[in-house]
Amino acid sequence: MTSLVHALAAPTLVVGPDERLVAMNDPFAALVGAGQLGKHYITTLRQPAVADAIASVLAGGPPVQTRYFLRDGSKDTVYDVKVAPAGDCVVLSFEDQSAAEDAGQMRRDFVANVSHELRTPLTALLGFIETLTGAARDDPAARDRFLQIMAHEANRMTRLVDDLLSLSRVESDARVRPLEPVDLGGVLASVIKGLEPQASAAGVTVSLSVPDATQTIPGDAGQLAQVFANLIENGLKYGARGGVLSVVLDAAQMQTKLRANGVRICVSDSGEGIAEHHLARLTERFYRVDNHRSRAVGGTGLGLAIVKHIVNRHRGKLTIESTLGQGTQVSVFLPSH
Repeated sequence: MTSLVHALAAPTLVVGPDERLVAMNDPFAALVGAGQLGKHYITTLRQPAVADAIASVLAGGPPVQTRYFLRDGSKDTVYDVKVAPAGDCVVLSFEDQSAAEDAGQMRRDFVANVSHELRTPLTALLGFIETLTGAARDDPAARDRFLQIMAHEANRMTRLVDDLLSLSRVESDARVRPLEPVDLGGVLASVIKGLEPQASAAGVTVSLSVPDATQTIPGDAGQLAQVFANLIENGLKYGARGGVLSVVLDAAQMQTKLRANGVRICVSDSGEGIAEHHLARLTERFYRVDNHRSRAVGGTGLGLAIVKHIVNRHRGKLTIESTLGQGTQVSVFLPSH
């Protein structure tokens, strides 16, 4: 029995007919600590659901499925436990369900966030429609003002839906690395050209620096354009009003971030910067440093999450560095082969 238990990869415990622990493998010992053999099972497993399951099976009952919780710092680790008879003993096998629990929580949080993001513009639209069909029916000035606000809120919902669809497409392709040759300098120039109206409105000059030699990497030109457009647009919205936004493409060389040859694309502004405690969470879905300001300029809170997924699909790295009062520097590292 002991040899068999030690051959198993999952944490496994055997309780003898005398209700004492007779065998356990190293993964289980890592959960509860060594020196447990010979102890009564209640001493080691102090959770009523597990103890009741063991007692039931020892008494001749059928196998039981239950759950076991371990506190690891500030987080609970959840295990599915199969309690089954083996001769006159009881075998407990533990399966870590933390990843599945985390995924479920992420889905619930995502639905809650999407619902919240859609509720606000929908509430505004319904309120203005009610006003326009009532008190403001014959007030041209109020009607025009309300219609402008309604158009803004409708556009905000459209951007959110577009970003959700884009995020879904990127995630569905995450395991398929794109291999078409992409001229990064050409993509950057095209993106900057397309953003000239926004740059002009913000009073920002976007400078582009590229090597003399064409920098071609395997990738998806459309998705990379989406990455650069998002990063440059963020710089225009939040970091470079009235100043200069610098976009630099470095020649291919050994990149320590990739541990391979690759290129770096760096977007830098000289704006107000971002506090350090925000940096690690900027690529989370719907995370915003300033909720009011982000919504005012049309942000959905999904842009950097999309950027992260696209960069990961290209087997690259994304870094964000910022100092309050000194601006923000976002770097994308992409392998050159």
